[in-house]
Amino acid sequence: MSKPSAGLFIAFEGGDGAGKSTQASLLTEALEQAGRRVVRTREPGGTPVGEKLRGLVLEHGHGEIDPRTEALIFAASRAAHVQQVILPALERGDVVVCDRYIDSSVAYQGAGRALGTDTVRGLNEWATEGLVPDLTVLLDVDPGAGRSRRTASAAAEDRLESEPDEFHGSIREAFLTLAGESPERYLVLDAGLPVPVLAGQILARIGGLLP
Repeated sequence: MSKPSAGLFIAFEGGDGAGKSTQASLLTEALEQAGRRVVRTREPGGTPVGEKLRGLVLEHGHGEIDPRTEALIFAASRAAHVQQVILPALERGDVVVCDRYIDSSVAYQGAGRALGTDTVRGLNEWATEGLVPDLTVLLDVDPGAGRSRRTASAAAEDRLESEPDEFHGSIREAFLTLAGESPERYLVLDAGLPVPVLAGQILARIGGLLP
């Protein structure tokens, strides 16, 4: 599927604790202040069924979830998200700012769960009919730094956040590999930079993509 030409699709990726939600919020605010219509959304989630699947796959207490089932839950949530939220927004000419997309499944289930990055990529390309972002902002974070950020708040870690640093290390490598394969479609930034500096660099890159 080719992306509708009217809108712009921006995805934020990176390990847990990289600051994706913060930067997605700042970008949304800046674009809206500039008069753009923005749909801010997240994965898993973004739709009623997606939010239910998010709870199942991220919250503790739902019993064992094997890697294949985990990958399929994420893909199912994403399929609904693309059809019900992302594509309609792009067809309207909106800017879609999404916290995580296919790359997270490739990294977390393909590399982290050792299901194979090509296998998981293929599953998600089918689920989304091949829709890819115009730009993926990858906030690169060291696993130890990411854990320190996550545990600094009172919020408990979810199922994936609570995996050991070795798991998060393999995810980081997978993200960087994906960015290296298509550098023209990625903006890779050090998540340790000050929040305003990151926000400025992201907005500068996206400004060149806006119609």
